[in-house]
Amino acid sequence: MSADLHELGVAEAARAMAGGRVSSTELTQHLLTRVAADTELGAFLAVDADAALAQARAADARRAQGQAGPLTGVPVAHKDIFVTRGLPSTAGSKMLAGYASPFDATVVQRLADAGTVTLGKLNCDEFAMGSANENSAYGPARNPWDRTRVPGGSSGGSAAAVAARLVPGATGTDTGGSIRQPASFTGVTGIKPTYGVCSRYGMIAFASSLDQAGPLARSAEDCALLLSAMSGFDPRDATSAERPPQDFHAQMLAPREGATAARPLAGLRIGLPTEFFPAALAADVAGAVRVALAELEKLGATLVDVSLPRTELSIPVYYIIAPAEASSNLSRFDGVRFGHRAAQYDDLVDMYRKTRAEGFGPEVKRRIMIGTYVLSHGYYDAYYLQAQKLRRMIADDFQACFAQCDLIAGPVAPTVAWSLGDQGDDPVKAYLADIFTLPASLAGLPGMSVPAGFGAGGLPVGLQLIGNYFQEGALLHAAHAFQQATDFHRRSPT
Repeated sequence: MSADLHELGVAEAARAMAGGRVSSTELTQHLLTRVAADTELGAFLAVDADAALAQARAADARRAQGQAGPLTGVPVAHKDIFVTRGLPSTAGSKMLAGYASPFDATVVQRLADAGTVTLGKLNCDEFAMGSANENSAYGPARNPWDRTRVPGGSSGGSAAAVAARLVPGATGTDTGGSIRQPASFTGVTGIKPTYGVCSRYGMIAFASSLDQAGPLARSAEDCALLLSAMSGFDPRDATSAERPPQDFHAQMLAPREGATAARPLAGLRIGLPTEFFPAALAADVAGAVRVALAELEKLGATLVDVSLPRTELSIPVYYIIAPAEASSNLSRFDGVRFGHRAAQYDDLVDMYRKTRAEGFGPEVKRRIMIGTYVLSHGYYDAYYLQAQKLRRMIADDFQACFAQCDLIAGPVAPTVAWSLGDQGDDPVKAYLADIFTLPASLAGLPGMSVPAGFGAGGLPVGLQLIGNYFQEGALLHAAHAFQQATDFHRRSPT
């Protein structure tokens, strides 16, 4: 079995360890060997093999003592936006090069408490700002399906590592699509839960009213197991939702009333927003999504035409609100308390200026300047306040849809993954690629990407599913039923 250990997903690895077919130590060593051998993908920024193997041996000891849980011994890796003791926490930026956190992010700690083994830290766009993982100060991550293509962003390293079978599951964050879009581009499954389901404590902030953690893995079942461990109320995060612990795996498996083995989605109404299928949608993406929707119909779902009329406004709204919050959050990186500091400067103001000029990359600087502008005197009412009003209207549009349907479906992105460097000189073109993921983020709704086929060049296409608030279980149930009937999530580039 050792030759194909890397093909085990989270749930499969857990079952293999529970059945005594493999140990955590054996699996961890196998994956560490693969990570070390892959010098081109750029998915990992840091690995501590000794610490990972020590965690694996401890997991094996707990299992031998009958103390194993559902995730004990399962290797994972963390997006480098989560602070992690014992490993660098850089947020993909020179500003935090070499930063060593004295504590773990809540998401990291909860997965560790569940018994997972941390392989390392994963590449991402600088401060999670980007749609291609090309904004990382440490070089781009590449798409395992075609290494001349982007893996998506900002959680590109997480998606690439899972797709390349370097790790069964990984953490990511989604501010405007940064779990769903890379999952779509690399053919893996990813879920952004409702805002507040996962703690933001220890997540290096980009846009505080939008940032949300979630897992990327092979399947809906894998994501359900990881999300169950990651989520839950955290008093250290003022935006954390006060809800009892959720067993998303059990919710995923719970049958619908009136469902049968052949029609597990009987009675489920899936809304198709007119705005998610514009004429400009790439034909290969539209074709794969339509075939996936037909499969959902075969499983018993009913497709309903709905409308999200303010979809096109989500881009200007997001690119006012997110930069405004980034401008505020990133003001803490001043060279005084931690992070990069310019080597030579004349006075304090000069130190601030040179430190931030040297430490931040072009996209981060761009968003800071936009955010500072829209928050400045004379422009706050015209831009930021208006954007917040429109955000409320976008959320209201979703509620009008959910009066007619249970879930919403459509594409994740307008195209398959583009070539590295293709959008480097045109940031607006990259922003427009977020058109289908931004609305749910602005509304704080849960959404996920499910592998749904392949487009031009054999590149993966994801189906986006969006649910109402705290309906992660319903999303995972629909995705799991789809994956029981298809094998797209099992295909790999390796």
